[in-house]
Amino acid sequence: MKNIHLGLCCLFVDEPIHFKTVTLRTLRNFDRPRQLLKLSEICVHNASELAVSVSTAYRLGIDVFRISSALFPLATHPEAGYELANLPNHEEIFKTLGEVRSFSQKHRIRLSLHPDQFVVPVSPDPAVAASSIRELRHQLMIAELTGASEINLHMGGVYGDKNAVIRRFAQVFESFPDGLQKRLTLENDDRSYTVSDLCGICRDLDIPLVYDVHHHRCNQDGFSIEEATAIAAETWRKSGLTPHFHISSPKNGWANPNIRPHADYIDPKDFPDCWRVLDAAVDVEAKAKEKAVVRLREDLCV
Repeated sequence: MKNIHLGLCCLFVDEPIHFKTVTLRTLRNFDRPRQLLKLSEICVHNASELAVSVSTAYRLGIDVFRISSALFPLATHPEAGYELANLPNHEEIFKTLGEVRSFSQKHRIRLSLHPDQFVVPVSPDPAVAASSIRELRHQLMIAELTGASEINLHMGGVYGDKNAVIRRFAQVFESFPDGLQKRLTLENDDRSYTVSDLCGICRDLDIPLVYDVHHHRCNQDGFSIEEATAIAAETWRKSGLTPHFHISSPKNGWANPNIRPHADYIDPKDFPDCWRVLDAAVDVEAKAKEKAVVRLREDLCV
């Protein structure tokens, strides 16, 4: 095993860390000043919990951490949306995020973001595309404040012509701010876009490809795991970062008709042998969260 860094995705199961959210229905009970006050209180709390999350990950020996895309709830919602700078306690929020950045840089913790699947900037629906751009700009702001190096994205739907969508993505990408272009990564998914589909645009636009081996096993493309790993790793060469991969195991085993749902833990047999000789970050996408990361680390003797 070379230098594999196993990553935690957003949340904990055993640690006393809890993020808050709020629904639009609740906010509608308040006038705008009271809405902003409530949102501010939640954002202060969540920023603080993020700081605790990063320090807790470090204590557990985890130096790759994915920040929740819902850190600041409803921030880009067309009705309830807000800018952090307009919240009553914005100075405290910015200060805490700066502490996250300083801590992660000091301890070499690799932070990333992974916007939800509704973020589809290539959608043919102008409203969806516009809201997706707003969300990506919001995620960029969080990345800049916390020092996160990556914003990982799925291509989205096929809309009847996969190649046309990929060409449209290239056009949309050129309109992104420099900070977003610098941080954006693309990930193969378990239904539509494979490594084979994405590797060309990743090479053309110098976008690193996050290789999800579970998705590849669900949505195969003719490449072996070894070939897909090598192709993805090559796209990271200019980024200055080691490749970033994702791993999960199927909840009900590979013999079950539906292999997409994630298990609580990772079956070490699902960890590709070819990854063991790489320097890489590997997000552990498992329901048991930090317990799954610690167990896989022990299984692999990382």
